[in-house]
Amino acid sequence: MSDTILVTGGAGYLGSILVPELLAQGYRVRVLDNFLYRQNSLAAVCAHPAFTVVNADIRAESTLRALLTQADIIIPLAAIVGAPACARDPVGAHSVNVDAIRMMLDRLSPDQRVLMPTTNSAYGTGDEQHECTEESPLRPISQYAREKVEIEQRLLQHENAISFRLATVFGMSPRMRLDLLVNDFTYRAVTDRALVLFEAHFKRNYLHVRDVTRVFLHALDRFAVMRGQIYNVGLSDANLSKWELCQCIQRYLPDFTFMEAPIGQDPDQRNYLVSNAKIEATGFRPAFSLEEGIQELIKGYAMIRKHGYGNV
Repeated sequence: MSDTILVTGGAGYLGSILVPELLAQGYRVRVLDNFLYRQNSLAAVCAHPAFTVVNADIRAESTLRALLTQADIIIPLAAIVGAPACARDPVGAHSVNVDAIRMMLDRLSPDQRVLMPTTNSAYGTGDEQHECTEESPLRPISQYAREKVEIEQRLLQHENAISFRLATVFGMSPRMRLDLLVNDFTYRAVTDRALVLFEAHFKRNYLHVRDVTRVFLHALDRFAVMRGQIYNVGLSDANLSKWELCQCIQRYLPDFTFMEAPIGQDPDQRNYLVSNAKIEATGFRPAFSLEEGIQELIKGYAMIRKHGYGNV
């Protein structure tokens, strides 16, 4: 009999790619989501007999407890994601990103497996001459980054857990987000044909949304050897500055122009190079390049407009 996987926030940007793939792999999947953005991103899997959906908040203890008793594996995606969204409602963000996850972890049995995305934004402003590894000092600045560090430490007290420090994710999804950097810049290039950058030299790492699903599947197949560990996950050939990202976009949209001006500041002050050598040593390699993602987004933006496609 196949394992049952509980995916909290399973109708979101990551989950709406992940859930259909888990079902295709033969898992039974239960999704807990409060459908905050009124999305129907899992409509296509409702006919699947191994799929169950619960419309509720992850902070509802009785609901979460009941679902946990039926789960072999938990993938907690439910979160208030990103520094701006957390700054808009810091109390609500803490209750979802910290209190609810602690409540979940406190109710797990030792043999239940957990695979959780965290963030490499916790590296803050790193050493531009050296890549950040999983052992590098963490310098979280925003509430979002600080609380992700806090919950990662609690997560790894559970003996059957894996933490994935994801790079900045990009690409099309049934529950689209336009507030992510590559998605945002490409949208502006398509619609406005111009962009004013701040902190244009700041570098970060990137990862396609479908490769997030692939790394979860990879870890499920190799859980015994990967458990208890933290892994950076990103494109090793895409430690790029905002300026270099715009140059990539310009290759596919030659009319796109961009310039720099002191008009803002990154709340996480993300400026670092990231090493993905540890996850690559397990046999994982991303399948989707940044360039492929940009071309995919350009096609996708022929179908959508910005309203309703962000977290802020």
